[in-house]
Amino acid sequence: MPLHRYRSHPLLTRSDIPPATPHLVDVSSVFNPGATRIGAETVLLLRVQNRGRETCLVRAASADGVTFHADPGAVPIDGIGRAGRVYHAYDPRVTRLGDECLVTLALDRDDGCRLGLARSRDLRRLDFLGVITSDDSRNGVLFPEQIDGRYALLERPNRSLGGADPGSGDEIVLALSDDLLAWERVGVVARGRPHFWDERIGPGTPPMRTPAGWLLLYHGVATHFASVNIYQAGALLLDLRDPRRLLARTRYNILEPRETFELTGQVPNVVFPSGWVVANGPPAGEVGLEQRLFVYYGAADTVVALATATVGELIADCDPVG
Repeated sequence: MPLHRYRSHPLLTRSDIPPATPHLVDVSSVFNPGATRIGAETVLLLRVQNRGRETCLVRAASADGVTFHADPGAVPIDGIGRAGRVYHAYDPRVTRLGDECLVTLALDRDDGCRLGLARSRDLRRLDFLGVITSDDSRNGVLFPEQIDGRYALLERPNRSLGGADPGSGDEIVLALSDDLLAWERVGVVARGRPHFWDERIGPGTPPMRTPAGWLLLYHGVATHFASVNIYQAGALLLDLRDPRRLLARTRYNILEPRETFELTGQVPNVVFPSGWVVANGPPAGEVGLEQRLFVYYGAADTVVALATATVGELIADCDPVG
């Protein structure tokens, strides 16, 4: 596999979250982080769940991208009340755009899941900008630059699974915006492949500009096992000028649950890439084929883990799309 585990145990566990407030004493899990570089540090925005199954975001920083120290207390989201009654704001994806961090969030409300958008300079507190989808959607990742003068977003619209099951999706869709708030869906970028490892899919990491195209990781879910879904990771390569055009895609997964901490937990059999940075590299701009990436992923909805690969290794594993 081109994506290599940094080590065979988690990077962050619930014991790494300081019990700074009653809300954060003896939390249940920490997973699915957004990631970016701020100055000389790698910063993660962690999804933390307490024993009441309440969700909050916690900031963690590292000088080397491996050893992280979490800040005490939850990251405030100023203005989140404008989104109505939000039960959970979670699965942050962080994109550097200019000198700001833009953060997409999944928002659980009475009418389903919506995408929200916030901004910050340092991820110590977020300024909520608004709800950016009118229907059920999640897994939103923003491009780090405009496309033909417009902001660009990849998302996963949800469809009902019937009964009490939450919605899910099998398409990654490109949307464009002039102001970051009103979005127009302009095309399907990739679809799930029935009967194989990625029957349901969603964008994982924000796209990175490479000489070969926009590179991003996505999660794929194999649902044809009667007892359990299996979450795995793959890669997509999109055209730089028209990201609706899928250039290449991994035929096989590039990471699957194999370690004990990926196989067992709140949701077993899950690896879920949600953030990445260039190791010891710049926070923005085109990345070369030789540059190494640190990929941060949630495992079994319980812990955070780290995998690495070079840009060239990931692109080489993608098969051209006819």
